[in-house]
Amino acid sequence: QVQLVESGGASVQAGGSLRLSCAPSGMSFSFNVMGWYRQAPGKQRELVATISSTGRPNYANSVKGRFTISGDMAASTIYLQMNSLSPEDSATYYCYANIPTTTGRPLISWGQGTQVTVSS
Repeated sequence: QVQLVESGGASVQAGGSLRLSCAPSGMSFSFNVMGWYRQAPGKQRELVATISSTGRPNYANSVKGRFTISGDMAASTIYLQMNSLSPEDSATYYCYANIPTTTGRPLISWGQGTQVTVSS
């Protein structure tokens, strides 16, 4: 079982920046994709950004140009730099990992989430 630990969530004012981190609580692991999802109260969980094991990023349209995903692949650690935050970015942010297995079916692991609150 892979445990992911997020950190960096906080309360900030609109226009501010935050940097989220996600790292395994134990050993590093190989992955296909890692990324960030978020869920606001009363809304479905939505993709924010992902990064492949080769470092290719992918972003939701709502965060393009404001958020940057990066990672230390050897450490199975990813980051999300969030700039120009708006109240609409307020949510619990979850780290996600798609991990290859010998069965061919990937293992999906989620972190516990870190809260981001943006006030106007």
